[in-house]
Amino acid sequence: MKQHIGVLMLMVTAVVWGSGFVVTDIGLDYLNAYQLMAGRFILAAILLIILFGYKFKKITKRVIWKGAILGAILYTCFVLQTVGLEYTTPSKNAFLTAVNVLVVPLIAYAVYKRKVDRFEVVGAVTALIGIALLSLQSSFTMNIGDILTLLCAIAFAFDIFYTNKFVQNEDAILLTIIQFISAAIISALFVLVRGDVPTSIESVGTGGLFSIVYLAVFSTIVAYLFQNIAFKYTSATQGAIILSMESFFGMVFSVVFLHEVLTGRMVMGAALILAAIIFSEVKPTFGKRQPKLLKPD
Repeated sequence: MKQHIGVLMLMVTAVVWGSGFVVTDIGLDYLNAYQLMAGRFILAAILLIILFGYKFKKITKRVIWKGAILGAILYTCFVLQTVGLEYTTPSKNAFLTAVNVLVVPLIAYAVYKRKVDRFEVVGAVTALIGIALLSLQSSFTMNIGDILTLLCAIAFAFDIFYTNKFVQNEDAILLTIIQFISAAIISALFVLVRGDVPTSIESVGTGGLFSIVYLAVFSTIVAYLFQNIAFKYTSATQGAIILSMESFFGMVFSVVFLHEVLTGRMVMGAALILAAIIFSEVKPTFGKRQPKLLKPD
């Protein structure tokens, strides 16, 4: 039953994150990427402290350093993704981010020397073809937004891997609180150094405020609490494949709310990326059962 609840929580997270691509795109009309990240993480950290501050009684040095690592990785993920979205479309941003699933096994190989099997190799090659169809221009180059998004995918792979590893022996909610406090501090420092602090609420705009609140409450607090709790009952691989559906929902929301026009080539590229992720992750169905990706720390 707990495993089914974990799967449901990850699916909700995927839907919420899919909508987040559209809301972030709207927010970038009012704020730059660094301001949007700072507002999102600071508000999320404050709300988490209000809701679950009582858990600080159980805090340990181990939780603090693990949460700080996750917070630094998380900020890197979202800065790359959000800055990338300034130069590419929400649907492309969503599908290129989903490539993180194919990177998780490579991290497992580097850390635990787990071999990369033929399913993962086929999935990686298929994904590369999908990326080419989705992103390569007529001059066989990629724009800076797509490149940043692919770097974001690698960073998200580390986030998935280490979140799954750390929550095995720690309080998921407390770990999430420290994670977002860390991300909030980093984001605030970046805005201060850049001199981008908004001078008034009016300068942020209604659309900017809506984006910050939505991203903080739903895409950050709800989604990450659900993800971190669910990872106690699912593997990193299973979690990654479910969360990859955010790319599909991101495309759907982009078409419905932003009226984004998709070309046949883009749809084919997106379909290949999604197929590659599913194929590489459901391999136990076709053959011998694979060993668990992670070991408890």
